[in-house]
Amino acid sequence: MITKLAAAAAPFGRDLDACFARIEGLLADARARGVRLLALPEAALGGYLADLGEHGVERVLPREARPPALDVDGPEIARLARMAGDTVVTAGFCESDGASRYNTVVAVTGDGVLGVHRKVHQPLGESNSYAAGGEFRAFDSPVGRLGMLICYDKAFPEAARTLAIDGAEIIVCVSAWPASRTAAAPDLADDRWTHRFDLFDRARALENQVVWVASNQSGTFGSLRFVCSAKVVGPGGDVLATTGVAPGLAVADVDVPALLAGARRSMAHLRDRRPETYGVPTGV
Repeated sequence: MITKLAAAAAPFGRDLDACFARIEGLLADARARGVRLLALPEAALGGYLADLGEHGVERVLPREARPPALDVDGPEIARLARMAGDTVVTAGFCESDGASRYNTVVAVTGDGVLGVHRKVHQPLGESNSYAAGGEFRAFDSPVGRLGMLICYDKAFPEAARTLAIDGAEIIVCVSAWPASRTAAAPDLADDRWTHRFDLFDRARALENQVVWVASNQSGTFGSLRFVCSAKVVGPGGDVLATTGVAPGLAVADVDVPALLAGARRSMAHLRDRRPETYGVPTGV
């Protein structure tokens, strides 16, 4: 069965009404094209951080520079679910949980929340603004079993592998992935961080033999310039659709069960693992 999957490269800032207006436009475009799953970027509700610290040096951001903190059970996520309707929509936001804030992604339909993931791996100065999540879990959805990651999570093979072992057929990775701040390339297509973003997407899809859907912020926010490069990647590591370094929607027609069965027919990476031999000390 063919399912249309879409990943967005789009800009989102602090104004929540403006964020919802942009989401409404992206959803309208996606629905017109028959999309069943739309992946919006990290921090699609309220924007990302304005700065991550110069050359990796952590610094506390002013309170007013941080995105609004929202509750998973609050009116904003309920509004997103109503807008989603029959479409599975994933979107990042700053989650409020008591005294803690988390960099979170939620998956919703008109029926409500399907799944939630809190970003586990934190780059540079992000830990000054967010607490770290602590688990990776897949969940069932109308388009198949999903896993979700956020941005830097994709740099760690264990994260995507955990979701694949938990049965994820599609992994959505939402990002606010910036271009390099040192030796920056004038053309984003030549930027080393664009190259890394793309390599991670293809490698994670191939090594786990899953369908990979990667969204990203576009434009600039504070000191950050985002690389776009939203894409859908097949289980062989082949890019099925991409926005390149421009904003827009990457849309692909995917028969997920058939693609996975074909990729895993002979060399099935999850089946052929030998975990008893790896001897990797997880606590080091």
